[in-house]
Amino acid sequence: MDAQLDDKALEDTLAESLADLVPDTKTVSEDEFVEVVGGALEAVGGTLLFKMCVDNGGEGQHVAAACVGDGGNRQFLLLTLPTVGGALKVETASRSTNPVAGIAAAYAGLMDVFKTAA
Repeated sequence: MDAQLDDKALEDTLAESLADLVPDTKTVSEDEFVEVVGGALEAVGGTLLFKMCVDNGGEGQHVAAACVGDGGNRQFLLLTLPTVGGALKVETASRSTNPVAGIAAAYAGLMDVFKTAA
């Protein structure tokens, strides 16, 4: 069996670990978002690549890109949470329609180059 989790299984595992971490409906600060994402990634051995706050159709949204695994088995994740609170959405970058998803792999590749050069 392939050691790499399939996209859906990875999303489901993260969603389960997040159920208790997401703040109730209130404005979510960047620090709170980082705390929630950090807890979620710790549960699956993931690494935060970058985070940002974007406007998505008139609604503010925290977005984080992360990766799980390494080398050829590396998978990229996108975690999004409305700034007004609500459910944290976790999806693999390959299944996401969010424009930020396309940046995740490129960013990780750039960080790999910097590590090699250093």
